Order: sequence, then structure tokens, then C-alpha cells
Amino acid sequence: MKRMMRRVTGLSLLACAMCAAPALAGPPFITDDPEPVELGHWEVYGFTAGAAGHGNATGLGPSLEVNYGAAPGLQLHAIGGMAFDDSPDGHVRMGLSDTELGAKLRFIKPDEDDWYPQVGVFPLVEIPTGNADRGLGAGKWQEFLPLWLQKDWGDWTTYGGGGYWINPGLGNRNYWFFGWLLQKQITKQLMLGAELFHQTANADGRSDSSGFNVGGQFDFTEHDHFLFSAGRGGTAFAVDGPAVGYPTTFYLAYQWTT
Repeated sequence: MKRMMRRVTGLSLLACAMCAAPALAGPPFITDDPEPVELGHWEVYGFTAGAAGHGNATGLGPSLEVNYGAAPGLQLHAIGGMAFDDSPDGHVRMGLSDTELGAKLRFIKPDEDDWYPQVGVFPLVEIPTGNADRGLGAGKWQEFLPLWLQKDWGDWTTYGGGGYWINPGLGNRNYWFFGWLLQKQITKQLMLGAELFHQTANADGRSDSSGFNVGGQFDFTEHDHFLFSAGRGGTAFAVDGPAVGYPTTFYLAYQWTT
């Protein structure tokens, strides 16, 4: 599940300058950025996300992500909800997913005319609340320790970075994740972007994997937004890793902001 969340927040990214809406980061991509939610503001996502390939489908949803600007430069983060696994044996399993908690801290914030980027960290912990025996969770506590950078110019934004996953468990390996994204504000309401990502092997007998996503955000109002992405990628999205080797992936969400 952690690999779904970016963050698997993760899963997960879009930091754009919009006229009518606050800056958005994280979903619908895997790569993240250093820009936290503004002080006293909220981001709430109702979403589903998953991967399919070789007769298997696995992922999250319906699930909820909540981000809150708790202090200047500090965002608190949580994801929880349901996980699903439709395996090649014909059994569909659904139940409580693992729970993700984190805190994003931006420690470099340049002025608009400065040449250097924003920089921040976004440590995450995955709590094994899902049933690993049913393919609905990792079964172990896991941690992600990333560093993210971002630069904006005009209607364009680019950000990325990476970090180290602590991935305990029999046959598992700790591993690195790296990603980078470029996006553009196409109209006042529509933003589009694309990302590339790579991770090292996360288990014995498994090789490094890479992937991509394309997607965007459409703003219905100042507070109501639709997010979407699709792509292909190694084992980055699998809840139960070995089930999907090189899956087709998707993310769909409604976001409410204050």
C-alpha cells in the first residue's frame, strides 16, 4: 500500500499557481513537492487509485486523504480507508487499508525572484491496519524519508526529488524512490502535468522498476476540484507487490479545499 501512496504519498504531486484555487501538491501523482498547505487551511480528498495487469487489480478506495496547515511551513497529513485486491484466482478481497501519517516541513522558501528552489522534507509512516494475509496491507510498519524540491516560473512548475523507504519483513528490502514532474496551467481551470519515477528493488528476486504518469486537475470552483492521472509503472502501485509486475495505473479524486 505504501507504494500506492507516494507520497506512496504519498502516490503520490501537482504544485501549481492558480488564480482561483490554492496551490495543490501530491495527488494525482506519486512524486511530491515541498510546498505545504497554508496555515489554517485544509485539503480533503475522496479518492480511488489502483493498478491492473496480468489478470490482477489492486489498490485503494474509497479512501480519504486529509492535509492541514498546522503552522507556517508545516503540513500534517493522513490517509485511510479501504483497500481492494482482485486476484487471478477469481477472489475479490476488500477491507480496511493500511493508514498513512506524515508531516511536510518546508525549510527553504525563496522569494519570487530568487533563483534557488523551495526545499522541504515529508517523512511518512505506514501503520499496518490492513489485513496482510488477504493482500490488503503490508503487515509491517514502514517509513519513507524523502527530500523534495520545487521551482515555479510563469504558468510552469517543476518539482521532484526522492527518498529512502524502510521496508521490513521477510524477503523485503529497503529501497530508494526518485521522481520528477513538469506541469503547466493550461487555462484558469485546467492544469496538466507528467511525471517519471524510478525505484530500486524492494524485495528479494525483484529488479529495479520505472514508470510514468500523465494527469491533471480541473477546478469547478475555488473550493471544488477534480483530479485524475493514468500511467504505467513497475511495482510502485501494488498493494501486494508480486501480484502486478508492470501495471496500468489510475487515480481519480474529488478535492475540497479551504
